[in-house]
Amino acid sequence: MTRSIIDPITRIEGHLRVEMEVENGVVSDAWVSGGCFRGMELVVQDRTPEDAAQIVQRICGVCPVSHTHASSIAAEKAYGITISNNARIVRNLIEGAQFLHSHILWFYNLCALDYVNPLNALTADVADTYELAQTLGTSMNTDFGQLKEKLAKFAANGQLSIFSGNWFECDGGTGYKMTPEADLICTAHYLEALKMQAKASEIAALLGGKMPHVMTVLPGGTSFVPTEAKLDDLWAMANEIYDWVSTTMIPDTLAIASFYPEVANYGKGCGRYIAWGVFEGPDWPYGDDYTEQMINRYLPMAVLDEQLNVSNVQESLITEYMGHSWYEGDSTYQSPYFVTDPDFTEYNVEDRYTWVKCPAYDGKPMEAGGLSRVFAAYKRGVPFVKEQVDALLVKLGGKPGQVELLQNTLGRTAARQVETLYIAGLMKDWTLELMEAIKGGDSEYFRQPLTTTGEGTGFWEAPRGALYHAEKVTNRNVDGYQIIIPSTWNLAPMNADGVHGPMEQALIGAPVEDIEMPIHALRTVHSYDPCTACAVHITEPKTGKEFKTVTSPWGVK
Repeated sequence: MTRSIIDPITRIEGHLRVEMEVENGVVSDAWVSGGCFRGMELVVQDRTPEDAAQIVQRICGVCPVSHTHASSIAAEKAYGITISNNARIVRNLIEGAQFLHSHILWFYNLCALDYVNPLNALTADVADTYELAQTLGTSMNTDFGQLKEKLAKFAANGQLSIFSGNWFECDGGTGYKMTPEADLICTAHYLEALKMQAKASEIAALLGGKMPHVMTVLPGGTSFVPTEAKLDDLWAMANEIYDWVSTTMIPDTLAIASFYPEVANYGKGCGRYIAWGVFEGPDWPYGDDYTEQMINRYLPMAVLDEQLNVSNVQESLITEYMGHSWYEGDSTYQSPYFVTDPDFTEYNVEDRYTWVKCPAYDGKPMEAGGLSRVFAAYKRGVPFVKEQVDALLVKLGGKPGQVELLQNTLGRTAARQVETLYIAGLMKDWTLELMEAIKGGDSEYFRQPLTTTGEGTGFWEAPRGALYHAEKVTNRNVDGYQIIIPSTWNLAPMNADGVHGPMEQALIGAPVEDIEMPIHALRTVHSYDPCTACAVHITEPKTGKEFKTVTSPWGVK
């Protein structure tokens, strides 16, 4: 057997280590370790729910909006508040902008370099590149000839930044399979994506005061009051992003898939999925029926078992186990609970090896994220998602309805582009809806608490998956808080029965052709878009051979 570790996996947010045993060229065991203690529950203790909604955003600079929304929902449940319709629309718009920013950034600027080699584009034939782009049906907004010249100057300069010390020579130089022309197209879109994800953040800043860490979301609604000029700007930016997403992201995904069909053969994971739902639905409000509220979100709530059968979430079935994590004891807590007692010992895959707790639903590991949301929306019958997923399945060689074909690294990556297109279209719809509400004289954006003592849970979604905030409030004082973030579900360590978490299961079975550059494992990790930094370490017991790589943002080993 061979032990393989990448340390760190770059192009993610945070600190993560992935350690694998490899036998006969395949991962036979895996351990995922989150290397950063968050402890935000302790920071918001004894503060007001209004403070908490602002503070918890600091968990992440990529998905702060989701945290402030989940926190505000929890506070509103404790306070007895149902937000106004205008507040619902504004929140959907801010959340949608953040989702678009995160999805574009993830696919092109974090994940794509597992498949795309920009330096290979130096030998592209420009005329053939235009012809290929037309054949693929993808956008041609960039002057490919001019880009090739810029790439040549960039390469000649020798300062290759993130493109040095990379994975392009993995598998003996055969790991990257795209033609120079395809690489040139995707490199052009990589650079365009930098502008488009910034444009999405500009929308979030327009509605939220700034981005990251918006200021206008608070328990009770929003402090943003639209003006005619801001609505005009919002409409223009929403249309610009939609036009780019609709002509670029799914065609590029299919193009990459055509060069890497083997990516559909590994990375399934646990095969069970959770989605708490995101973007409050159009028939607002839903009264005190929290389940109906979550089911009627634009991306609805669902719990899916191994056969992808759908059930509704039951909060009492959510637990977290501590036995393999750096916290006191080896208890299993039922949510909501308000215990956070860190206790670092040592890194030991036979004992404790991560700061990530081990959440479970009905005692089982569950995957969260874009694939989970798409499965939930498909099974709940969301028309746009069903139509787009069926079309995607056909293009990937399957049949309409065969959603199980997406249970792999490729499917996890591709499904998220369907969601991106859906949200980009909704942004235009919500902008028009807000305009019509204002025209109709609706000017309510904020509501006061009905009580200052209570408990509440915020079931919501961040771009990376199911997000849970629970808080206990006494006289407007937070005296208990719990958070389960999406990557906690996906990066969970082994549970008390020795069952691996979702990403660990997804890594098992991945091929490893090059012990020093296990590219298939890297592609699987990036398909989850983990919000933490990664490390992979490889050792070979028979020979004692060991490989570790530590890469700085400048590519220096």
